[in-house]
Amino acid sequence: MVFQVSNSPFDQEQVDLLNRLLPRLTESQRIWLSGYLSAYSGAAAVAPTTGVPAGLPAETPSAPAAPAAPKEATVLFGSQTGNSSKLAKKLTKKLEEQGLQVTLASMNDFKPNALKSVSHLLIVVSTHGEGEPPDSALAFHEFLHSKRAPKLEALSFSVLALGDTSYEFYCQTGKDFDKRLEELGGKRLVERADCDVDFDEAAEQWMGQVVSALGAPAAGAAASTAAPAAAGGAVESEFSRSKPYAAEILENLNLNGRGSDRETRHLEISLEGSNLQYEPGDSLGIYPENDPELVAELIEAMGWSAAEQVAVNKNGDKLPLGEALRKHYEITVLTKPLLEQIAKLAPGSGVGELLQAGKEQELRAYLADRDLLDLATDYAIKGVPASEFATVLRKLPARLYSIASSPSAYPDEVHVTVRAVRYEARGRARKGVCSVHLAERAAAGDTLPVFVQQNDNFKLPQNPEAPIVMIGPGTGVAPFRAFLGEREETGATGKSWLFYGDQHFATDFLYQIEWQRWLKDGVLTRMDVAFSRDTDQKVYVQHRMREHAKELYEWLQAGAYVYVCGDEKKMAHDVHRALLDILEQEGGLTPEAAGEYMARLQQEKRYQRDVY
Repeated sequence: MVFQVSNSPFDQEQVDLLNRLLPRLTESQRIWLSGYLSAYSGAAAVAPTTGVPAGLPAETPSAPAAPAAPKEATVLFGSQTGNSSKLAKKLTKKLEEQGLQVTLASMNDFKPNALKSVSHLLIVVSTHGEGEPPDSALAFHEFLHSKRAPKLEALSFSVLALGDTSYEFYCQTGKDFDKRLEELGGKRLVERADCDVDFDEAAEQWMGQVVSALGAPAAGAAASTAAPAAAGGAVESEFSRSKPYAAEILENLNLNGRGSDRETRHLEISLEGSNLQYEPGDSLGIYPENDPELVAELIEAMGWSAAEQVAVNKNGDKLPLGEALRKHYEITVLTKPLLEQIAKLAPGSGVGELLQAGKEQELRAYLADRDLLDLATDYAIKGVPASEFATVLRKLPARLYSIASSPSAYPDEVHVTVRAVRYEARGRARKGVCSVHLAERAAAGDTLPVFVQQNDNFKLPQNPEAPIVMIGPGTGVAPFRAFLGEREETGATGKSWLFYGDQHFATDFLYQIEWQRWLKDGVLTRMDVAFSRDTDQKVYVQHRMREHAKELYEWLQAGAYVYVCGDEKKMAHDVHRALLDILEQEGGLTPEAAGEYMARLQQEKRYQRDVY
């Protein structure tokens, strides 16, 4: 719409201003402006204290100036498992409650060229793998670090970086964005915050600083921007990551056959009464407990007493040391920040020597697969008081598992598929904290502290007729059990193709009967399997993909959505390489064009990964 002086009450200068502003307004901004003008007209019609109609003489002072329009902010998130997405939504809500106009978007959905018109940019991003951006942030990260990135001298920004201090490149993606935005001319609104796996408190503090820095607008703005509550919506659960639900275990079964050297547990867990909701593609967070035997050995090695009271939070709440180490503190993972703190507590222990410059590779190797008991054995840290030592330990983090059930097929239940991790190293048996807890110390009738982790980056296509290709060896097949269960319940008609692999057909074919039933009923169109130890030459899912390259390419050309779940370090890379090779071979594409094809699939949400 274009305003003309001849048909409006505005002068030429006002018309020019309106014509520059109105075409750029979003729908939410237009709605807000309409409400604001209505409210302003009502307020202007009556003098503030006398009730005298506007325009008539009054003895009271003139009304104060109208409140300035609220600031605008853009919140972008890059998320692999859903944490960044959830925090970005929480930040958006806080800003909107203060009356700001907020644009919230995944980096994958944001048009990078729009950066030039953004005045306040807030980034919430995780780091994936060894310092890599999450899939949903790849394209935006690449654009920002390219020569096409615009100058951003008018931009104010801040970054919330999520990471894990047990990885060498801690919060690297957030650091990348923070540095690059400054290089492009942006000014920091608030300093970057780097968060470990226990991120709630640090993230809350950063959000408070951001809200304060943007400043609360004039009174009344928040009311005009508040969205009405959705009518008839589902009741929101009171349980979350920071307040898990004590869920009862209904079943805990070993899926592997007799003779297998693997143990894969299928757990069915009740959510009845919790109001926790999930969709296929989401994850279940489980707070585990440390192995009691490992806790006892650590206490003995350090010369502590299991009965000694130690603090378990910043509020000063205390528990016996044995219980605190079992339920609250991480003792199986060493990080550089932890060693730095221990070196201060035990300056003569020799730990400080491991942290010296020039010993980076030695430190990296030591941190790779040792725990606190190893440290207590290898270095002279015995004698550090337990009350002091506990203050440098980080909280025992939850473990996330891809949900293996459809909520439509199993109301008030959630299923997970967990492979027990056990191995020997340096003369000691090592056990996965959560996986062995579930395998050895979690029986039907027991409870587990759980929460639902939403993952918007791993979802079935909205179109039920769209074909899907699922690639999930081992426990990576779990979410595809949820996908097919949901498609069966909803009557989706799109074709489906599953690539599955494990070691042995006879003992390691997880959920075999269900796949066969779905094949028979047509819910699953085709399935290709690779059992790597049943043949002289090891065969994996990527080999089966290459064998069926022509058909797979035809599915892609027909609009198929591709899903990959499982090991990130090797399998996911091998599968990605196989897809690129298939595009080059069957599509006649150059390596560059194949890479662009895959990037386009990601942008269109037709290539989604849940890898770990």
